[in-house]
Amino acid sequence: MTDPQPSDAAPRQPGEAALGESTPGAARHGGPAQGAAQLGAAQDAAQLGAAQDAAQLGAAQLGVLGSPISHSKSPAIHTAAYGVLGLPWQYGRTELDAAGLEPFLAGLGPEWRGLSLTMPLKEEAARLAATVDPVAAASGVVNTLVRVAPGESGAAWAGFNTDVAGLARAIQNGSLDAGATVVLGAGATAVSAVLAARSLGAERIAIAARRPEAAQDLATRLGGGIDVLALGDAPGFAPSLVISTLPGHASGAVAIADELLSVPLFDVAYDPWPSPLALRWDAAGAESYAGLDMLVEQALVQIRIFVNGDPDAPVADEDTVLAAMRAASVER
Repeated sequence: MTDPQPSDAAPRQPGEAALGESTPGAARHGGPAQGAAQLGAAQDAAQLGAAQDAAQLGAAQLGVLGSPISHSKSPAIHTAAYGVLGLPWQYGRTELDAAGLEPFLAGLGPEWRGLSLTMPLKEEAARLAATVDPVAAASGVVNTLVRVAPGESGAAWAGFNTDVAGLARAIQNGSLDAGATVVLGAGATAVSAVLAARSLGAERIAIAARRPEAAQDLATRLGGGIDVLALGDAPGFAPSLVISTLPGHASGAVAIADELLSVPLFDVAYDPWPSPLALRWDAAGAESYAGLDMLVEQALVQIRIFVNGDPDAPVADEDTVLAAMRAASVER
């Protein structure tokens, strides 16, 4: 990973001097599930916020939050995009755990436009968001917050899940077949993996986890129709794709069914690469794909939200923007 460049100054903590990613009320009134009747509220609110700023997209602060975060390529990727777009926006990183997210948001000034959330903040962000988009509502996972209006703590934030779209786009970029998918892991990213596979027309999905009861809880939460396995078990169907959402550093020693080692692996991990799991696929002579493309693709959807308030509205000269983001993602 590259160290932060001067333009990647870390987002300031509340009270620190500035350095020159549905449902109304989801935040404190029962979470995303409560807003099933108004799933478009987040996009409407974000579009309103973007429209209010469209006349003059001046300087703004954005950043990625999570733990660990020092390895993140998001500052370089976003900075490259805003350079192409000619936006004077600063995007940095802050180490933060779930307990720290609410006070952090409460301390942000009006210069803060949006935030990217990584682990372990995605479910807490869903709880705190004032509104959530349909994908975040379905998943209970938010990886993008965009300021939409003043609120009781200084701002209201609309929550989005861009992981699903980013992963689906990355799978398509690799010409991979998600028709029969096995997802390794049962955390927040596994939720997005299941939804991405479904969006690509998967007819069979299995979740394999260290704790099968966690996989069962996830399968039930996502509406059933999902096989549940322990890591090391073979699925009851011929898989066409394996998506690993396991932490990269911990994936080398997990039990893997031999049947899985003959089909392509998409590993959401990307640092280091090859991951320990990808090395096992390589040794078996099967293809493995890094999560870096997912990172870039989901970031592009975030940028659409930050600029236009709409995950489906392309930014200006988007092909050039995406090329710059890809180049930044592989720079050292």
